[in-house]
Amino acid sequence: MLTDTEDREAADCTLVIPAYNEEKRIQSLLKDLSDFRGEIIFVCDGTDATPAFIAAFAADHPSLSIRCLTFSARLGKGGGVVAGLREASTRYVGYMDADGSTSLAEMERLFDRLADVDGAIGSRWLPGSVMTVRQGLRRRAESRLFNLAVRLLFGLDYRDTQCGAKVFRREALEAVLPSIRSTGFEFDVELLWRLAQSGCRVEEVPITWENRDESKVGTADAKEMLSGMIRLRFG
Repeated sequence: MLTDTEDREAADCTLVIPAYNEEKRIQSLLKDLSDFRGEIIFVCDGTDATPAFIAAFAADHPSLSIRCLTFSARLGKGGGVVAGLREASTRYVGYMDADGSTSLAEMERLFDRLADVDGAIGSRWLPGSVMTVRQGLRRRAESRLFNLAVRLLFGLDYRDTQCGAKVFRREALEAVLPSIRSTGFEFDVELLWRLAQSGCRVEEVPITWENRDESKVGTADAKEMLSGMIRLRFG
């Protein structure tokens, strides 16, 4: 049983979930979120029935704090996350992927780390991480090459900047969000870079993660991420 103090701490967290055309996967994620005591902000910028599924779930669970932001134009992964982060007013704010590759229990574990640091990010490549369903060999090779590029371009020593499980203290985010320019999948790199430049301490944490087959990141996205990082670093 949680104490009143623990309840208030749990309620002082916001989860932002960008959900672009996720009607096939969103219901399984919603079930996992049914015990979350904080606020959940979905950002929907697609054309399918994802907002309707979220609205129906929220109506069936009135005790949960759920908001769904809808946009008629595509925001991009980074644009969607930023839109949600700007709406959050709690002390702790995080974001996760809508595919359910990271469980709510893992996100809550990351939130617990914010007692000592400004941010905590999940990593699939640290000792102690568990990948219950692994990515294919090609995706793993691409991930390692991308990580090498991140280290060379930005000097960030994280092993996994792209895992979709990150939480931060709101004051740390407020210091860097006005400077963010990325709207695509390279957003995570820019966010971590800006936080490092501002002197924030962001800890990388081993995580339990499950690969989902219907990844939205394709080869063209990977190329755009790389070119976006180059523009960001030298532009």
